[in-house]
Amino acid sequence: MSVCQSTQLKIFNTFGISASADYIGIATSIESLLTLWQEAIEKNHPILLLGGGSNVLFTENFKGTVILNRILGVNIQESDIAWHIHVGAGENWHELITYLFKQQIYGLENLALIPGNVGSAPIQNIGAYGIEFKHVCEYVDFIELKTGNSIRLTVNECQFAYRDSIFKHQYKDGYAIAAVGLCLNKRWEPILTYGALAQFLRENVTPKQIFDTVCEMRQSKLPDPALMGNAGSFFKNPIVPIELAYKIKSEYPDCPQYPHNEKSVKIAAGWLIDQCQLKGYSIGGAAVHTKQALVLINKDNATGKDVVALAAYVYNKVAEKFNIFLEPEVRFIGSEGEIDAVECIS
Repeated sequence: MSVCQSTQLKIFNTFGISASADYIGIATSIESLLTLWQEAIEKNHPILLLGGGSNVLFTENFKGTVILNRILGVNIQESDIAWHIHVGAGENWHELITYLFKQQIYGLENLALIPGNVGSAPIQNIGAYGIEFKHVCEYVDFIELKTGNSIRLTVNECQFAYRDSIFKHQYKDGYAIAAVGLCLNKRWEPILTYGALAQFLRENVTPKQIFDTVCEMRQSKLPDPALMGNAGSFFKNPIVPIELAYKIKSEYPDCPQYPHNEKSVKIAAGWLIDQCQLKGYSIGGAAVHTKQALVLINKDNATGKDVVALAAYVYNKVAEKFNIFLEPEVRFIGSEGEIDAVECIS
């Protein structure tokens, strides 16, 4: 356990928003996590658990304790048919993929370059290019902070859905993810359903080709947070009734749509925003990215309120044009904890 000398949060959120906390502690073990939690409770502080800070927007200063989860460790076991990997929540997601590649362990390449730490992956059920976290998850280990009890949920118990899980609901407050278990089949199967991956033939494509192509696609569309603050995809791709999807498709034949179930269709949120001619549009220091409309950026020392105002403008324009109401994927953090992002922008 260690304490940050600074109370500034700018370097701990990829949006690069200048905000502060009353206290910042770094947890490198379950024991230190519990100690920091108890100290904050004794101070009657609001508490925010933070991983890589890649999916949060600080709308104002945080009046409490921020605990940075930096529990590390990668343990690899194998069976006849699969690799079983136990990973600490504080490990960087992309660095985990590159480490496994060096061990010739494949299956995560479609999820390359997703920012953030491993502990956030199950909360969001992160996904990209045809695969979601739930497809590689075996279990999630987390701690009930009040008691110190460890709990393990199997993949089926995590209630994974599109950008959703039980960790956003039943186990949202008073719990911390400590580690995840991944299961990667030794019989590697390529997933080639999206974007430039469709150019490859299943019989001769390699994991490295998929990894490199995914990295190229993400880098061509998404700005590097180290150079331009952002939280990646700001909005979820909306899931709409099939009738509305057909109506939009009839008016806009190039609208990217993906089957969700027999009654609904997923539509690309970036395309909807782009149709509203919003690329480059700015409010204060925040702007819609010129290459990928799904990304809102910290263009010029944006405040959290700038980003909220821009998100509200985008929300309203898409609603007016398509009767579709976008939902932020990014978590909004107010002065005492997470606040309802939809309420903030609608």
